[in-house]
Parts: sequence; structure tokens; C-alpha cells
Amino acid sequence: MAKEELLTIEGLIDEIYPDGRFGVMLDNEHRIIAYTAGKMRRFRIKSVVGDRVHVEMTPYDLSKGRIIFREKTPGQGPSGGPRRGGFRR
Repeated sequence: MAKEELLTIEGLIDEIYPDGRFGVMLDNEHRIIAYTAGKMRRFRIKSVVGDRVHVEMTPYDLSKGRIIFREKTPGQGPSGGPRRGGFRR
């Protein structure tokens, strides 16, 4: 049996919950709870209130989703200071 297609919708983060979950207001005016995808956690991509994100949802449960992409916001560069180096002896 074929895997069901996932829906990809854009939205705006409007609330942060514990345990890596976010309240997201979708472009179609629906509000869902979303968590960060594994690749975003692996590469330490942080999301804050006001970020535009792409959310994957299954057609079976339209109240939950997974954040798969955070759009770059204009005017925000790297985090100010120099990068921390690795371990040095």
C-alpha cells in the first residue's frame, strides 16, 4: 500500500511551548501545535516567535504538524560574536 502524501503549509510561530513544541498560525487561519524536525534539532536551527516556517502535516490529523524549514528573516545575520571553536589542548 502506498504511503499517504503529506501536506506542506506555511505559517507563523506565535507561541513557544516546553519540550520543543510551538504554536503555529497557518496561512489559512488555522492554529496547530508543531514540533521541530530531527534535522533541525541535529543542526541546532533555533526558531523564535515571529519566524515564518514550513509545516508538514498528515491528512489524518490536521491539528498537529512538524516544522521542516525556517525561512531566513531579512536583517538577521549570524549571531553577532565569533563562533566558538572546538576542543583545544
